Amino acid sequence: MAPYWAQKFGNPHSQGHRFGWEAREAVETARGQVADLIRADDEEIVFLSGATESCNLAIHGVAAAARDRRHVVTVATEHPAVLESVRSLAGQGFDVEILPVTGDGILDLKALENSLSERTLLVSVMLANNEIGVIQPIREIAELARSVGAIIHTDATQAVGRIAVDVDELSVDLLSLSGHKFYGPNGIGALYVRGGISLPLEPILTGGGQERTLRPGTLATPLIVGLGEACEIVTKEWEVDAKRLHRLTASICSSMRNTLPDMRLFGHRTQRIPGNLSIGFPGVLAEQVVEAVSDKVAISTGSACSTGSPEPSHVLLALGYDQEVAATAIRLSLGRFTTQEEVIAANEAMQIALVAIAGGLGK
Repeated sequence: MAPYWAQKFGNPHSQGHRFGWEAREAVETARGQVADLIRADDEEIVFLSGATESCNLAIHGVAAAARDRRHVVTVATEHPAVLESVRSLAGQGFDVEILPVTGDGILDLKALENSLSERTLLVSVMLANNEIGVIQPIREIAELARSVGAIIHTDATQAVGRIAVDVDELSVDLLSLSGHKFYGPNGIGALYVRGGISLPLEPILTGGGQERTLRPGTLATPLIVGLGEACEIVTKEWEVDAKRLHRLTASICSSMRNTLPDMRLFGHRTQRIPGNLSIGFPGVLAEQVVEAVSDKVAISTGSACSTGSPEPSHVLLALGYDQEVAATAIRLSLGRFTTQEEVIAANEAMQIALVAIAGGLGK
């Protein structure tokens, strides 16, 4: 990225001189790297500021282009970028349906099938949940959506870089991703728009017509270069990372359960991305644990996007837990650079804190 901050400072949209050509070439190289990661074609990639903007463009862009179809479906465990976008459509005359999930966080396909009709415009279901890591059966969901002619969007922000993501295998029309989730820079992401999609998207911003008119504005060349390079790396290394993260995550889970056998794992036990762990201990508030280990271990009480919110996790409430149980949930995230030594140190710090807290409660 470094040369594009100062030495190679051209505007990729300025095609009358070599500075613009140089920047444009870098952007198109990155576009190909993103496309390769998710097995798409280069021209199907639109650069944006991140997954939040990507989800907004997917949902509002489809809605703006709609004519007769006025039914939109999503799931109760979605990220707010999807949930709030879908809910806002209700004020525009759309029939919004938010489907429940089972106790392990998986969408009931029969419930989805029963909700669909020829009025259904869009189905938006995330590939992997940001709080509990649960992987949804997106291909089966897409097949049901296609059976009534609906558009299918998936927020793949948590999945890209952790599991294989192939847009044709998933059979999706729209897919959102964000660079910082797999070690790209903050503030850059993309939307995959399937070529030949039955309903053209309408832009949600107006301007100079850049990015196929879907996202006007001067592109951030350094960030795009960084996103492309991150895609290049993760394309080659995600499988090795995934195996190691599965092992490290399992070791934390086992260690915590040995300390307090009544530990609860939130979400499906096996249908989940590596490196994501959401656990809780009866009677032990997550905030107590976070505070007790904050100088040693970086953990959170739920979504990183909602940190500081006094409200219980909407994801855990959707799984059927009450507010008391939801308040016990601790989220741990492991990554490419997490070491075995760090996992051991984190285990020790959390075990000491948990025993102290549980002991103070008379357990």
